[in-house]
Amino acid sequence: MSAKPIALACMLMLASMLAHAVEIQSWVSPQQARVLLVEAHANPMLDVRIDFDAGSRRDPSGKEGLAAMVAGLLDAGAGSLDEEAIQRQLASSAAQLNGFADVESAGLRLRTLTRPALLQRAMELAASELSRPRFAAAALQRERQRAIDSLQQRQEDAAAMADIMLRQRMYGSHPYGKPAFITVKSLQAIQQDDLRAFWRQHYRAASAVVSIVGDISRPAAEKLVNDLLKDLPTGNTTLPAIPDVAVKAAAAPLQLSLPGSQTHIVLGMPVLKRDDPDYYALIVGNYILGGGGFDSRLMQELRSRRGLTYGVSSHFTPLQQAGPFIIALATRNAEAATALQATREVLNKYIENGPATAELQQAKANIIGGFPLRYDSNGKLLPYLATMGQYQLPLSYLQDYPRAVAAVTTAQIRDAWRRRIVMQQMQIVTVGATP
Repeated sequence: MSAKPIALACMLMLASMLAHAVEIQSWVSPQQARVLLVEAHANPMLDVRIDFDAGSRRDPSGKEGLAAMVAGLLDAGAGSLDEEAIQRQLASSAAQLNGFADVESAGLRLRTLTRPALLQRAMELAASELSRPRFAAAALQRERQRAIDSLQQRQEDAAAMADIMLRQRMYGSHPYGKPAFITVKSLQAIQQDDLRAFWRQHYRAASAVVSIVGDISRPAAEKLVNDLLKDLPTGNTTLPAIPDVAVKAAAAPLQLSLPGSQTHIVLGMPVLKRDDPDYYALIVGNYILGGGGFDSRLMQELRSRRGLTYGVSSHFTPLQQAGPFIIALATRNAEAATALQATREVLNKYIENGPATAELQQAKANIIGGFPLRYDSNGKLLPYLATMGQYQLPLSYLQDYPRAVAAVTTAQIRDAWRRRIVMQQMQIVTVGATP
């Protein structure tokens, strides 16, 4: 046996041992929330994350930005406490409590010490923000103006505009396109009643996923979850199913003019579901194409050989329905056409021929060897638990991942990329000054 397979086998064994060391407990709370717990008693810290099906994909038409605004205003007054009182209590408790929102979920994140008095205070604050948010008019006005200012800044940033326009082209009116259609008008349309109605419909205990990592026992965690969720709206409200993504033929490349020394280029199409049978062939294949840093094909060709860019990368974002595959780079304005052509050539060649055996072995070694570092702290592990809960992944996911990577073959990658990455469906956007 050669040195590389031996090294890969050793890495796989190490990754499996470390994954086994993470004991994940799971149960359903009395409120029907799914709970995932990892006890970690080395430090007196606790990380908690509560996810709801309340991400931007649930924004109503004409009020894009509502989901993010609801999450952002959870800590702007709750129950008997105004915003300043909440911040004073957090400061005195050395705790962190923040709302968050992405495409598919939204909710609350908490980090606190586990000294009983401090933990109790932090939990009471979190429960109040979840179940009794004020959504005060002054806070809404301030948050709306902040969102408008941020939007206007993004519209002056070439990379941000490229991302916005690419998402519009990839998803159109599909719910995954909502973040790309936020406008000043949609933000101004959001009123207090919209915030309350969205919270009431989407922040329900029965649909929650609660992820917990830290210095806490199972019985204490069960009580914590009950205290967090007991005052939330109960019962199941059936939300509309997220439709399949209709992948369209690519429109003509979109070129937008924006002052600056560089042109930002993005190519993309919807591809990857969380439960996709081609998941690992696409993910491992992407590491070789553009996800592996300086060793990737795109970096080797566009940066090392041609000097067209300082950096180019590709990535998949798996979602419940087809999440995007995106290639992104920036180049000198005068080199934009050359850089785009070179990118397409590299991608075409990779789709046609797939990776070499040596490339795959290196990719496997790097992915498997680095995988345990992705969850080597409480804060890093927490999103993995949330993902497992949200997408109903098995509790053995951390052990399964490196094994699945190790099993991928060059033939599987070549087959998956030929079937799933279609150049005629790749939307292309360039944003920069006209050379």
